[in-house]
Amino acid sequence: MSVRKPTRSALSFEHLVTSIGRAHASLAAHASRAVNSSLTLRNWLIGLYIAEYEQQGSDRAQYGDTLIERLSYRLIVAGISRAEPRELRRYRQFYLTYPQIRESLPPEFATTLLAQTGFTGNRESATPELGITAGDVLSRLSFSHIAELLSCDDATKRAFYELECIRGNWSVRELKRQIASLYYEQSGLSMDKSKLAALAQERAERAEPTLAIRDPYVFEFLGLRPEEVMSESHLEDQLLAKLHDFLLELGHGFCFEARQKRVLIGNTHNFVDLVFYHRILKCHVLVELKVAAFSHENIGQLNTYVSWYRKNMMTAGDNPPVGILLCTQKDHALVEYALAGIDNGLFVSKYLLELPKKEEMQRFIETQLAAGTLDEESVLPSAPGKSGSSKGDQ
Repeated sequence: MSVRKPTRSALSFEHLVTSIGRAHASLAAHASRAVNSSLTLRNWLIGLYIAEYEQQGSDRAQYGDTLIERLSYRLIVAGISRAEPRELRRYRQFYLTYPQIRESLPPEFATTLLAQTGFTGNRESATPELGITAGDVLSRLSFSHIAELLSCDDATKRAFYELECIRGNWSVRELKRQIASLYYEQSGLSMDKSKLAALAQERAERAEPTLAIRDPYVFEFLGLRPEEVMSESHLEDQLLAKLHDFLLELGHGFCFEARQKRVLIGNTHNFVDLVFYHRILKCHVLVELKVAAFSHENIGQLNTYVSWYRKNMMTAGDNPPVGILLCTQKDHALVEYALAGIDNGLFVSKYLLELPKKEEMQRFIETQLAAGTLDEESVLPSAPGKSGSSKGDQ
């Protein structure tokens, strides 16, 4: 007598879609955790090496106070990303603040890389009473989260934000916002702490695994270029590509320097959409595109970039930088020029002659948006020849 094998229920189309979606989400989250853990380990080890060298280096007396700057130069020449002096000091602070990371190092690190330094650091968790393990720090927090947490000098305050951030799966922006809003201090004063915590978690912005690749630390660690990961939308990406060509085709002296140019202002990484150098005006021209209606916040953001360029990028013979803001809606474009305090009347007059007319910019934006899909066959407005030259992305 044959035994009939049990039959599985037929897979429906909706079940198929759901199953693939779950597999994608699960593996995307796994990949994100793996990349973040590797980056965090790298930064912790860099901090350990620096701290151990400062204590035990055989030739450390030769470098003294110049150690970080000279080390930074050598590492950058060697092609190691995120090795600026500011970052190296942050890695050292990370190691000193989170010695418990040592507990989660893979065996190969403990037996080879750590052995090279004669590691003698504290191996005990800094916050065991709150149940935050080295594994939690390594797998649940990106290094961008950790960089924000390092700003908390008080260990209890930092542990509070660690726990809340992990519990609520906060994005970096949310962690920043909660620290700035004094959530820790409010919680200490609150008569109903659980209600306040529930309210904070309910309103919190969650971190999505697929957004991890947009983290500036991560994409530089992986060797990606900013423009590959930082575009706000597909429409903006296409508009920026065409805008770059449009400005060069106008023939008014634009020389292309960078797209999605990263600038560090304070502790915040910012990205300028397009950067040109104008050979006639002898100044940088920064272009920001917002796929939204105009707001004064946009002017403020652009003016911040212009001011930063004026302080950090101007060289002898340069005029102050200029910013162009383009804000779009489906049937409207508004162009604003940010002069950033330029008070030279002659330069302003020349600037108005040499830069594209507002009407030209508005017509270009509206023409591109009217095309709907912005496909490859969209035609740029005719222009009197190209005088700008590409310098390549930075």
